[in-house]
Amino acid sequence: MGPNHRGLEMAAHAGPRGRKQHRACILGTSGRPWELRVVDVLLRAIMRTMWFAGGFHRVAVKGQQALPSEAAILTLAPHSSYFDAIPVTMTMSSIVMKAESRDIPIWGTLIKYIRPVFVSRSDQDSRRKTVEEIKRRAQSGGKWPQIMIFPEGTCTNRTCLITFKPGAFIPGVPVQPVVLRYPNRLDTITWTWQGPGALKILWLTLCQFHNQVEIEFLPVYSPSEEERKDPALYASNVRRVMAEALGVSITDYTFEDCQLALAEGQLRLPEDTCLLEFARLVRGLGLKPEKLDRALDRHAERAGAKPGGRVTLPEFAAQLGVPVSEALEDLFSLFDEGGGGEIDLREYVVALSVVCRPSQTLDTVRLAFQMYGSQDGSIDQGALSCILRTALGVAELSVAELFRAIDQEETGKITFADFERFAETYPDFAEEYLYPDQTRFQSGTQTPPALTANGFCTDFSPENSGIGPDPLCKKLD
Repeated sequence: MGPNHRGLEMAAHAGPRGRKQHRACILGTSGRPWELRVVDVLLRAIMRTMWFAGGFHRVAVKGQQALPSEAAILTLAPHSSYFDAIPVTMTMSSIVMKAESRDIPIWGTLIKYIRPVFVSRSDQDSRRKTVEEIKRRAQSGGKWPQIMIFPEGTCTNRTCLITFKPGAFIPGVPVQPVVLRYPNRLDTITWTWQGPGALKILWLTLCQFHNQVEIEFLPVYSPSEEERKDPALYASNVRRVMAEALGVSITDYTFEDCQLALAEGQLRLPEDTCLLEFARLVRGLGLKPEKLDRALDRHAERAGAKPGGRVTLPEFAAQLGVPVSEALEDLFSLFDEGGGGEIDLREYVVALSVVCRPSQTLDTVRLAFQMYGSQDGSIDQGALSCILRTALGVAELSVAELFRAIDQEETGKITFADFERFAETYPDFAEEYLYPDQTRFQSGTQTPPALTANGFCTDFSPENSGIGPDPLCKKLD
């Protein structure tokens, strides 16, 4: 038995007094003034009463929570609902949350009591400061309460685990994985981007006489030297352990992919867009979209200077500043029609623009007009079709009606000014002209939405799409 389990073993065999001491160490009440201990007990009683009133009459706990000195960080998954706050209120662990939450009446006071790590969205350096604070607390030798982190960074439907964000793993200290289950006959818990809203989820859950929840504390995971040096590897290995415990698959899509799918813009991405796969491959090359945003104009200028925008794989590698690799070949194949060995670099720039700034539709279209436009800046129907298919990440799309609506003078050409004027007049043009009778795109075919077990929430996590390039998405053009 390793050192990470000896403390738990000793507590388990030390009798009632030993178990109380172990619990006091976990809850952080050991050595604290009696007034704070009373507050701890009252808060936990209030929180437990609240969950009981919501139908969570019994919370099943498997395994045993490690001491803060053994595992300073608890990683919880899957994150699927605001009901995931149950383990937070049971352990009163610190959490990572947005700074604005501290100003919420009553709730903000309770939040500050558990000493969370606040993240400020207005501070551009907030991510670095947050990681440094987590690292400082994690390496304090148990002086701080344990930090509870949902490494997925967003809510999913529990069908698989998406990529873990590395923040919890950068300190390189042991973590204790914790898995959550809601084994109810009817799933009213899951809160996903295309499912019921927060109030409807609450109402449906309260309508259930009894709601089950299971919290399982897995053995402490101690990183190897290689994992300490590579937080992404550490996160991936912990995710695999948790996926095996849950009996679910893993997928390499991330929180940023959720943001891409949720982005508000005039061109909303269809559910099976190839741009999620494109974004994953770009990140796999070590290229960060937030940094590539600044280089879009330079990429567009180079693409526009190429005759037809065509480049080979070695030229594509040189353009991106990366070596030829299997990951680059997969990215290249997304745009390589028929495997001819050449792609249109302009398509890559359009797709990259959508990934870098998903809610700025007109900026992407403006950039595309600059690359595809003739000397007077105009494009024909074929070019518009190529631009919009690439921007949506679909293989087939009819733009004939849209082009005719924009080209009111019937010249066979339109400029960006024409497109912008039309988009401002008809902000919902995509719904009306591009896919009025379609809810999904799949290479010209129509497929009913996939459902999760609860029958409410569509499956964001692409469990059935695989990790490699989809043949249907082989060519964006």
